[in-house]
Amino acid sequence: MKLSFSRSGVLQQRAERFLPGGVDSPVRAFRAVGGHPPFVESAAGAYLMDADGNRFVDMFGSWGPMLLGHAYPAVVEAIQQAATKSASFGASTAAEADLAELVQQCFPSVEKLRFVSSGTEACMSAIRLARGFTGRPFFIKFEGCYHGHSDALLVKAGSGVATFGIPGSAGVPEETVKHTIALPYNDLATVEAAFAARPDEIACVILEPVVGNAGTIAPAVGYLKGLREITKKHGALLIFDEVMTGFRLASGGAQELYGFEAGEYAPDLTTLGKIVGGGLPVGAFGGRAEVMDYLAPLGPVYQAGTLSGNPLAMAAGIATLRALLAGREAIYPKLEKTTAAIADGVAKIAAELGIGLTTNRVGSMFTWFFTPETVTDFASAEKSNTEAFAAFHRGMLERGVWLPPSQFEAAFVGAAHGDAEVALVLDAARGALHEAVR
Repeated sequence: MKLSFSRSGVLQQRAERFLPGGVDSPVRAFRAVGGHPPFVESAAGAYLMDADGNRFVDMFGSWGPMLLGHAYPAVVEAIQQAATKSASFGASTAAEADLAELVQQCFPSVEKLRFVSSGTEACMSAIRLARGFTGRPFFIKFEGCYHGHSDALLVKAGSGVATFGIPGSAGVPEETVKHTIALPYNDLATVEAAFAARPDEIACVILEPVVGNAGTIAPAVGYLKGLREITKKHGALLIFDEVMTGFRLASGGAQELYGFEAGEYAPDLTTLGKIVGGGLPVGAFGGRAEVMDYLAPLGPVYQAGTLSGNPLAMAAGIATLRALLAGREAIYPKLEKTTAAIADGVAKIAAELGIGLTTNRVGSMFTWFFTPETVTDFASAEKSNTEAFAAFHRGMLERGVWLPPSQFEAAFVGAAHGDAEVALVLDAARGALHEAVR
């Protein structure tokens, strides 16, 4: 039986009176997939409950942070206890160093770090720090990698060698992004060419080591190592944006998964978010001590935030990382098994139905691309049949499975997902895939 969204529809109409599009983040409006965006009232474990009484298997996990599941008891208790002492101080607390120590246990490359309030803020600050440390103005990002909505990073990437960014949003002047170089992902030759063209002007290279904001795209063999070698050769910094992958692909993120957590191939800076705050708005950036010491009050690079190190956020992060570290021997193998069962199971159904579907998966993040072609960068991801994905999304939602509402976003599995959720997703997918292509 398909679900009703009548109450959510009323709430959406009301929200549109006060909020642009009725939302506080554009993807929530479902413009890419159509249909009715449900209004959530509560969540527990692997499930979301909406205003119409519908219950959904959650396959996006608040866009990544709910690795342990919604309303994880230890996290809820930590937030409640912290809240009794006040929601904010605007002054230092011991909890900041407590969480920093846990982060460092997971990420040895992070010798020092600073907490902020979002992944956007973390990436923006890391690039500013890299520019200040090197004294260089340009930086390289990659097509399909999203590093937040700060002006210099909102760039519509182009093809070719050393393609300079053009604004990807109204309100961003071209001069704001004139130092942004946007290149295709998984292509080392274009990076070499960019440095050859501006050998002493590029401060850093920033990338998602596993892309999640063009759908899930893994780095090609040797790609991350190649970037490390190029940046070292030219005196530029390498920044891993692990806002999405940090603590998810392993307790030490993509750096641990690919063997770059320490030593000569470790990144100079890392940005974190999502899981590090246990679902609360937290970001962090950190790395080599000599680079981090360029931040005020020790150095000349200014960065500040009244709510940075917020006590509720620190409490949630501490509880989350302690749970992950204590249970990682069981958590990560389960995530691998459950995610493989879901991702590969739906791919098998698609193959049986004769549907061209490419499944990209790294650990507990994955994407079903509605294209038969291999997806290795944003250009190949764009070949997906977005209309078919939209129909599939609507069909899954109507059957009680909530996927990320865009072909170009990763789906996420958490530790609360198990055999029952695998069965529900596969059952829903059989009907939704049939509808999507008929």
